[in-house]
Amino acid sequence: MAAKRWKVKQPAPPEVTERLVREVKVSPIIANLLWQRGVSTYDEAKLFFRPQLEHLHNPFLMKDMDKAIERINKAIKNNEKILIYGDYDVDGTTSVALVYSFFKNHLHCKGELQTILDYYIPDRYKEGYGISTAGIDYAAEAGFSLVIALDCGIKAIDKIEYANKKNIDFIVCDHHLPGDKIPAAVAVLDPKRKDCPYPYKELSGCGIGFKLIQAYAQKNNIPVENLEQFLDLTAISIAADIVPITGENRVLAYHGLKQLNTSPRPGIRAMLEMTKIKRELTITDIVFVIGPRINAAGRMESGKKAVEMLISSTPEHAIEAGNYLDKNNSDRRDLDIYTTQQALAMIDENSILRSRKTTVLFDPNWHKGVIGIVASRLTETYYRPTIMLTQSNGVVSGSARSVKDFDIYEAISACSDLLEQFGGHKFAAGLTMCPENVEAFKQKFEEVVSKNITDEMLVPEIEIDAEINLSDVTPGFYNILKQFSPFGPGNMNPIFLTTNVSDKGYASIVGKNHLKIELVEKSAKQSPASKGVPAIGFGMDEHYESVAGKNPFIVCYHINEQEWEGKTYLQLQIKDIKK
Repeated sequence: MAAKRWKVKQPAPPEVTERLVREVKVSPIIANLLWQRGVSTYDEAKLFFRPQLEHLHNPFLMKDMDKAIERINKAIKNNEKILIYGDYDVDGTTSVALVYSFFKNHLHCKGELQTILDYYIPDRYKEGYGISTAGIDYAAEAGFSLVIALDCGIKAIDKIEYANKKNIDFIVCDHHLPGDKIPAAVAVLDPKRKDCPYPYKELSGCGIGFKLIQAYAQKNNIPVENLEQFLDLTAISIAADIVPITGENRVLAYHGLKQLNTSPRPGIRAMLEMTKIKRELTITDIVFVIGPRINAAGRMESGKKAVEMLISSTPEHAIEAGNYLDKNNSDRRDLDIYTTQQALAMIDENSILRSRKTTVLFDPNWHKGVIGIVASRLTETYYRPTIMLTQSNGVVSGSARSVKDFDIYEAISACSDLLEQFGGHKFAAGLTMCPENVEAFKQKFEEVVSKNITDEMLVPEIEIDAEINLSDVTPGFYNILKQFSPFGPGNMNPIFLTTNVSDKGYASIVGKNHLKIELVEKSAKQSPASKGVPAIGFGMDEHYESVAGKNPFIVCYHINEQEWEGKTYLQLQIKDIKK
């Protein structure tokens, strides 16, 4: 296991800690955690612990929102055909399911069934990412005069011009970084536009879709309660797209998880029954259980199947679609493992690849649907900016993943002279190029990254929130910690540090390579009868010898709750151990 660097976060100023302890009635440790998450007053703490839907921003603060709603109202009034268009990943398919379901329900309730509504997901292998010529041609041939594009389109300058020539209006709802030019669409909703005054910039693509239906509801006197049923889709997109769970995203994720856990839509309920999950869902469950199954449809065959499951209105249809996605996910997992093994072997057998500050691998036979997952796995193993490339229809396409603090989008942008297309954000991006440019790109990308990345960035970092004693780990303390959820970027599950601990004498290896111990603090007051705290370190068997010898060490960890034979207890999930 690679060595990691530990970084303890700056503690809160004493006056802030004292104020929060006094006003919010929490311990100094909790006060410090709140300050690290941008909370320094009673009102901010109230909003943090109890996010309310009324705290969402006015959607009309987003540039072009008024134009978007005006155009949708005109289309419905004139019985135009409306096509909901979205990308094939989790964010795109949840966006399409949300906007399509909302308008379908709304039009049905109004009795305006003459307005024809449909959705379109591009084929990953024939059309690629984003708005495609084939998609526009389909809209034109089928008589659609308005397309609402979700989670894509901000860089589709040429495609929107092509659509305009065919008399098809576009409303673009995107959250990716714009280029130098904004598409000539009827409306372009993207908080990352330089000219957009919207106060929160980190919405997911589905989050933009939710703001669209929120604005439509506001303009057409639809109660906000009618929108709550769609928050589950928003929460799934927030988790799967790994956007910050701060500000408005925290409100949406909080209420979306509540919707998922109390009244899941038939498609999600069917999926959960297949996975045998009985407990309350968390963001982590979405990332590792729900997200991959939704994603598998677009990776292996067609993202339309994911939308079908998400909009299913009957259990029978939901189970059928869910079974299809589950098989896709199983096939994807097998392919993912095989491709990862191939990629790791390529690096292991090549000393030049091992010595580089980047990993860029190309095999024309790799499956386009799994290269993003494999890029993430390689980043975990070698911890450096990574790009996996494959080829289809004469074009090389790739998925990029980065390490903490390094902007891979900027590095790819510096190589744009060798690319046909690229897009994404700081930690993940997609790109296409001609086959003859692959070797030149590998070299230039390595040069760009080498100039801009520091040695420190190439070492995995563990950010530690605070140093505490094992005696602080109590059920009451954990009950307050749980209220910090949902966890994710910008509000990670707190990591604590405790010094001078040892195993009580129960160290063992469980499973294949997991270290199981019971921690006690070594101190003059410590007696052999002192109760230990259960802890587990996944994949940490290398520490067994030193820990089993009852030698003192320093440990950093999350605090989790476990259940065994009907009883719950606290367990530390070890992140790292140092002598």
